[in-house]
Amino acid sequence: MTNQAARPGALRYLAIALGLVILQTGILGWMIESRASVLRSGAEILLKTAPVDPRDLFRGDYVILSYDVSAIPAALVTGQRPAESGWQTMQVRLKPGTDGFWTVAEASFGELAPEEGSVVLTTQRFRYYAMPDAADNGELRVDYGIERYYVPEGEGRDIEMARNEGVLTVAVRVGSNGKAQIRELRMDGKALYAEPLY
Repeated sequence: MTNQAARPGALRYLAIALGLVILQTGILGWMIESRASVLRSGAEILLKTAPVDPRDLFRGDYVILSYDVSAIPAALVTGQRPAESGWQTMQVRLKPGTDGFWTVAEASFGELAPEEGSVVLTTQRFRYYAMPDAADNGELRVDYGIERYYVPEGEGRDIEMARNEGVLTVAVRVGSNGKAQIRELRMDGKALYAEPLY
């Protein structure tokens, strides 16, 4: 009798465990496919890297990347500014420059409409305090989620040197939702590392 009573309870726990495994697998598959979708069909842009403070040295097996488009001039911010400090995101419109690198054309705390010949990136959340003064050439610093690139062990120093010498560029794919993924690292215009879809 005790054996038979225990069996339905054990089956219930087994069903719950199986359900959790399926849920976790589904979430993991969704995360992988959303990244692959951007790499497969996103608009490609080329970004120029900016030097990083030399005190911020290579840590572990990744390289820290900074971009010219991470500094948003206050004069290019359109629309309404937040009335109070707090966590914010921005949309940043990039357009290709004459040298092939994409640059900031405008930015907004609100939504930017699609426009031919441009892409719109969505920033990571950042702590907003006050709008810098455009007259003083003030700027906002933002991240796009593409500021780290993992490399094989021991190869980061050469990439950091190339970054600081201004010969490292990054090909980025941007999805229709404004999310960006690094597709390729290039040194002197030649492919150094390319991201696989999966």
